[in-house]
Amino acid sequence: MSPKAKVWRDILRQVGIQAFLLSITAVVLFPVLWTLSMALDPRDIDKPLELTLIPPGASFGSFQKILFEPFQLLCSNPSDVSSCMTFSRLLLNSIFVALGTSLFAVVTGASAAYAFSRFRFIGRQAGMLGFIVLLMLPSTGSLAPLYVLLSQVKIGDESLRTTLIGLAVAYAAGAVPFAVWNLKGYFDTVPKELEEAALIDGASVTQTFLRIILPLSTPALAVTILFSFMTGWTEFILAWTFLEDPSRFTLAMALRSMQGQFATPWSEFAAMSIVMSIPILILFFALQRYIVSGLTVGGIKG
Repeated sequence: MSPKAKVWRDILRQVGIQAFLLSITAVVLFPVLWTLSMALDPRDIDKPLELTLIPPGASFGSFQKILFEPFQLLCSNPSDVSSCMTFSRLLLNSIFVALGTSLFAVVTGASAAYAFSRFRFIGRQAGMLGFIVLLMLPSTGSLAPLYVLLSQVKIGDESLRTTLIGLAVAYAAGAVPFAVWNLKGYFDTVPKELEEAALIDGASVTQTFLRIILPLSTPALAVTILFSFMTGWTEFILAWTFLEDPSRFTLAMALRSMQGQFATPWSEFAAMSIVMSIPILILFFALQRYIVSGLTVGGIKG
């Protein structure tokens, strides 16, 4: 084959690869564009109207409504509009629960993963297998025991089950098994010689863990934080079961409440979905440089 033919063959190959990648990108982005189109559509799309990517009369009215108007379906007193939840209150509740879930999962998961990685004790293998079993269970599989356990714990005059702290603990119970497996695999890749050198210099085991292991495990910690935050941010089944006071409801619960039995305001539903995805995107891009290495290296051993 002549050099000129080889050049053309390489060009055609690159064009084919780029065309294939662009088509995959279009398929992935299409649902996102369609959701944005629904959010901008001012029509009542419960009626048999045809949606288009650029709807006629597109406006940001749905975004304005969910951001600045009370949620009529989430009120402590249905006859009093001032008792209805607003987006800002729902946002604060969601942030509290999601950050609490991440904190519980990282602290508990990191300490447990370090013990499983560095220490040898009876039941070590059985414990890791137990975490695998927990990972296989759906979130609803632990609903009944969590309901009973959290109901037995009291904070003042109210049950821990009905508080945002209790909800974060319940979410963390599902996030900890993944945190332990992910962090344990990453801890296994950290050379033990670094810890031995620190111990020789007079550092304690706790100081070694906090000052050497954790800083070197930032990628795995970033992955754990992201997945735990997403768990606390998007889950609503446990929240609907545990929480009773509308003032403690989350954004995920508000989104679920929009889905009616006979009619759903799809424009507002789509707008709420887009707004809810923004904090997760911000967190993802903030941790992006750590996430890839954390997912790959964490799976080498374990």
